Amino acid sequence: MSSELGNNLKITIFGESHGTAIGMTMDGVPAGEAVDAAEIYAFMERRMGGKRFSTARKEADLPHFLSGVRDGVTTGSPICAVIENTNVRSKDYSALENKPRPSHADYPAWVKYGGFADARGGGHFSGRLTAPLCAAGAICKQMLARHGIFVGAHIASVGQIADARYDPVSVTAEELALAGGRAFPVLDEAAGEAMQAEIAAAAAEKDSVGGVVECAIVGLPVGLGEPLYGGVENRLSSAIFGLGAVRGIEFGDGFAAAAMRGSQHNDPYCIENGRVRTKTNRHGGVLGGMTSGMPVVFRVAFKPTPSIAQPQQTVDLAKMEETTITIEGRHDPCIVPRAVPCVEAIAAIIAMDLLLEKK
Repeated sequence: MSSELGNNLKITIFGESHGTAIGMTMDGVPAGEAVDAAEIYAFMERRMGGKRFSTARKEADLPHFLSGVRDGVTTGSPICAVIENTNVRSKDYSALENKPRPSHADYPAWVKYGGFADARGGGHFSGRLTAPLCAAGAICKQMLARHGIFVGAHIASVGQIADARYDPVSVTAEELALAGGRAFPVLDEAAGEAMQAEIAAAAAEKDSVGGVVECAIVGLPVGLGEPLYGGVENRLSSAIFGLGAVRGIEFGDGFAAAAMRGSQHNDPYCIENGRVRTKTNRHGGVLGGMTSGMPVVFRVAFKPTPSIAQPQQTVDLAKMEETTITIEGRHDPCIVPRAVPCVEAIAAIIAMDLLLEKK
């Protein structure tokens, strides 16, 4: 099923942007795990709209648990949570009927589903579906923390403006939590100010801008993952591309490794406090598809938001002729700030799935 994620921990996302509700199910969560509702809401609040440089669409995003959690503890049965859509404006999309928006899923979905797909707000392809994903990720983050495993992310860049980066060798749980506790999720607040100016400039021109999110996972034991097609990189990459607007992912030094020699890129092994480690971490914490014991570090590239208010060329599918559209409604001039917790959520889900596999 295309909307299902995970091997041992199976998560299914359902709903549409302008439907009655969206939600998720989690099957495979062990019984007896404490679930802190306040922590879930705090995490989900990080991806909400209604803030500066985000869509004006603000939803309460309160997950209502129908099953699997009782008195704040998992029961062992599948968890099901729904989130109501209460702030929709479907009329914003009435003028776009039969007119696919450039760089959206509208046209291929129109062909694939015979014109029956709900295109309002992107339907099932909408970034709105990351709300229940974050609910699932928040639960996984709580479970992982009890195993000494922590996940964090920050904006690595917006346009040409770059933030500081995590130390790939010694990043700590406290450092991973730093950006998530800020209104604009960066490590260097001066860089964050410049990024916000860049977003504001794009918005003033009825345009948008993209960027990169850097994520790290610390505390994973050595040897998680399987060789060839079940590797950590494979599973993270497959899940990350379930986020709308993702254009690429790299681990460790990523594409920069292609310009290095082996003597530059290889990470020497050493003994530190009785443990085998590497002095550097250009491999990003994964070797042969398996965790090496070093922090898993990866970066995700997001394209500019395709919903812009400038006139754009498209076609009228009913008349089969070229035309132009101007997209109205409420859209983010840059989705990267709200994408940070979404990347964290996927990293936590995959990490938990890998941990359950080991057990």
